[in-house]
Amino acid sequence: MFETSDSELITFMGEEAREEAAAVGRRLALVGELYARRHPELEVLDLHCADAVAAVAAEISPVHNISHARAVSQIHTAITLRHRLPRVAQELRSGVIDYRMVATIIARTENVDDVVIGELDEAIAQHAMKWMKLSTPKLRDRIDQWVTKFDPAGVRVTPQVEQSRYLEVEPTQVGMAGVSGNIRAEDGAALTQRLDALAATVCEKDPRTTSQRRADACGPLGRGEATLACRCGSDDCPAAAERAASATAIIHVLAEQSTLDGSSDNPGYLPGFGILPAESVRALATTATLTPVALPAPDAATEPGYRPSAGLADFVRWRDLTCRWPGCDRPVMKSDIDHTRAWPYGPTHPSNTKCYCRIHHLVKTFCPGFDDYQLPNGDLVLSTPSGHSYRREPHGATLFPALCRNTGTLDLPDPPPPSGTDRCAMSPKRRQTREQDRRDRITTERQQRAQIIAEAQRERADLKRNTDPPPPQNNDPPPF
Repeated sequence: MFETSDSELITFMGEEAREEAAAVGRRLALVGELYARRHPELEVLDLHCADAVAAVAAEISPVHNISHARAVSQIHTAITLRHRLPRVAQELRSGVIDYRMVATIIARTENVDDVVIGELDEAIAQHAMKWMKLSTPKLRDRIDQWVTKFDPAGVRVTPQVEQSRYLEVEPTQVGMAGVSGNIRAEDGAALTQRLDALAATVCEKDPRTTSQRRADACGPLGRGEATLACRCGSDDCPAAAERAASATAIIHVLAEQSTLDGSSDNPGYLPGFGILPAESVRALATTATLTPVALPAPDAATEPGYRPSAGLADFVRWRDLTCRWPGCDRPVMKSDIDHTRAWPYGPTHPSNTKCYCRIHHLVKTFCPGFDDYQLPNGDLVLSTPSGHSYRREPHGATLFPALCRNTGTLDLPDPPPPSGTDRCAMSPKRRQTREQDRRDRITTERQQRAQIIAEAQRERADLKRNTDPPPPQNNDPPPF
């Protein structure tokens, strides 16, 4: 395949590595430019859940074929390179540093004051190429050393154990119990559902994040309690009067009948965890309640109301399995059933309903320029503000052909033009913007770093006082 010498192979490898890094830099520059163009017209949505970042992430995730969360992360990286670290961005586009280096630089300089970030950007850009061979810990040390020179309070602070709690497979820290292991997928699904149920028993004013509530739910789960104590501090907390009704966790598995009766070894599917081997499906079936999926007729009638019936909702969720937005794999259990043509202009019907996760549902509904079209077999065609179109098949129908059904072509009239009503008024709001959240976090962390610096200075002063020699004593006799 390669008619080259060993030396040329090594040379070509280096050239390709540099071109790969440069391509990443150019791509991030394009992401930053798109956000700069979209944000002015979407700035009014900054306090909305579906803000400019969410809209741009929804637009770039299909072309990158990545999740919404990764798209949001790339937007943050692109904005930072464009506005705070342009010299580092220039080095990336030239290929002399790679994305690992850039990601570390962004993470370690995020708390640096805007007044000095330009000088620090220039200093780091001049040295970054020499740091390419350093390990990640050594690279962090070098960057922190330069941050200290320009802005000592901007050095990142290691998160406090109590504030960084979450339920994941991670090493434990002092004062916190770590949970680790490798368990069966069906057991993991049951555990996740139970933790979610306990975490949901507090009121909406509980100050903890969802991850922190899930971590705290391990205590009630281990003690066999039905609720998680709310921390809102209110005497009339509504959660205090409510209790979970059941301690039973229910999981759902999709499988073919031939797998259950042993005539085939086609795998099943466990929502949120993926493919489940046939033997695991049959083992679960021995104690499970078996319910066939109700398949709609080719000429299925439309349903009268906005909310789909239990049978239609069940079919749509099993047909889709995940959010239908290109690049998004959020499970249907955490998604909404959306009318492709908005109700009441589009009916509640299997050919006009599909699953979108909450953020993509909001983006499609409230952010201008997005439109979708659903085919009778469930395929979805999404159009973005740039004019690009993406077609996506329903995941469940791809894995299980019985769910790939033509549910009928709908003759839908064109919807009326938008009225003068401000639809954004109905969009869910944030407590504060993403930028305000970021500034609050930076302020808190800089205060923590300032306290650490002050404590270190006090310790050095105390040590100096204890080690300095005593002042010389004058032993001459007093004068007469």
